Amino acid sequence: MSSMRGIDTPVRQRRRKVFKEVANLAYNSTNLKDDMEALPYKIVDYEESQNRESVYRDRAIIRERIRLAMGMALRPENREHPGHLTEGLEESNIDEKYYEPPLMQVIPSACNACPENRYEVTNTCMGCVAHPCREVCPVGAMTMQNGKSFIDQEKCIKCGKCKDICPYDAISHKERPCKAACGVNAIQNDRYGRAIIDNEACVSCGQCMVSCPFGAIADKSQIFQLIKAMQSGRMIVAQVAPAFVGQFGPKVTPQMFKTALKELGFAEVYETALGADLGCAAEAEHYVRAVASGKQDFALTSCCPSWSVMAKHLFPETIDKISNELTPMVATARIIKQEHPDASVVFIGPCASKKLEASRRTVRSDVDFVITFEELTGMFEARGILVEEIQAMDEMMDATAAGRGYGVAGGVASAIEDCIKEYYPGAAVHVEHAEGLSECKKMLLLAKAGKKKGCLIEGMACPGGCIAGAGTNIALPVAAKEVEKFKAQAIRKIPEQ
Repeated sequence: MSSMRGIDTPVRQRRRKVFKEVANLAYNSTNLKDDMEALPYKIVDYEESQNRESVYRDRAIIRERIRLAMGMALRPENREHPGHLTEGLEESNIDEKYYEPPLMQVIPSACNACPENRYEVTNTCMGCVAHPCREVCPVGAMTMQNGKSFIDQEKCIKCGKCKDICPYDAISHKERPCKAACGVNAIQNDRYGRAIIDNEACVSCGQCMVSCPFGAIADKSQIFQLIKAMQSGRMIVAQVAPAFVGQFGPKVTPQMFKTALKELGFAEVYETALGADLGCAAEAEHYVRAVASGKQDFALTSCCPSWSVMAKHLFPETIDKISNELTPMVATARIIKQEHPDASVVFIGPCASKKLEASRRTVRSDVDFVITFEELTGMFEARGILVEEIQAMDEMMDATAAGRGYGVAGGVASAIEDCIKEYYPGAAVHVEHAEGLSECKKMLLLAKAGKKKGCLIEGMACPGGCIAGAGTNIALPVAAKEVEKFKAQAIRKIPEQ
């Protein structure tokens, strides 16, 4: 499936606008309730609207987006009076609010109820004499009507043979984009044919959200609460995930980015790659002692929460194989809190599922806030900070190349492999990686069947790794190059043992 990632579509512009305006509320509002009620009219202006018939629907959708961006829940659609936009605002107007599941939500009024899986003949059918589509159909679902091929949907078994054989590429396969992007089959239908998310199956990777061309899926945000915390005078320290490089414009160096964050009000900025360095050194040791020695069949990395949650859900027998090492986010947060005991920590990353990882009871004391690169862009815009024009006043020197590589699929596995080769010369090493939840599932099936003995397996929920996370701003190939470049600037290749 082709990806819209990195293209500045109207859906993305809308999301960014909502984040900017919610950040604006947090920074400037003196009458929060009234200002929040006025927002949908500011964002969807009747006079400027391209499509005036849809203004009211657009505003209804924006209202729900605003609620989610404030960390609030969607309002129930089936109530006769769903309540005001600001209903429940008091619970969100605090800086201690954690994410409450479900994180990913479908806004029903925005969903297009796309066909899930359907083959249709388009108007490019030439009505050819050979009509191979009819000949290859195993169930006789193809007929000719008015000189063109026609598919009887009652009979069609969705095998796709007609599409593959058509010499004019005249048969289209319509798939629901959110469902196609979901590797854990969590997208179901409501009685109107609209998408709903099965929260039991969902692992909050957010790939459905960035694949919906109608912008009907959104996640909750903490930017409002984070800004409130910053304004309260508390010390807030940021840690930035390895995938940050290049996310804020082609001219923005890591040093400029760090200075921009300080200008926004963060007391200090750390690379999350620092925690990754600690992790890969410990994982290398664990691999040699437990897996290479044959005590344990295989080992699974734990830094991607969607991957480890999926492994626990679908393959409970792998729980003891998932690394017990702290994820880079948590390890870095602990370093920060040792150095700044009074600080609150915000993780700035590409990832939706880190929001839920930070809400876990065991992690809450370490990580106070999680926001994405996309949400941070809204904060920069609300403050009028042009990151591309910042004069760099800071150094980014925390991590080694190994930790910085964690942002790209395969980076975790290769960092651990490099450490093993350096620390334990001569030790046999076998690492593999899977990216995208469908591939991850296949990999776990093979491991379960005993085909991955002695293997260290890295799993990444997003195809491409963290640079493809749901909260990123730029296209994958650009992001991969930028991470590679930043890796090369590291003074040390791997952490000391």
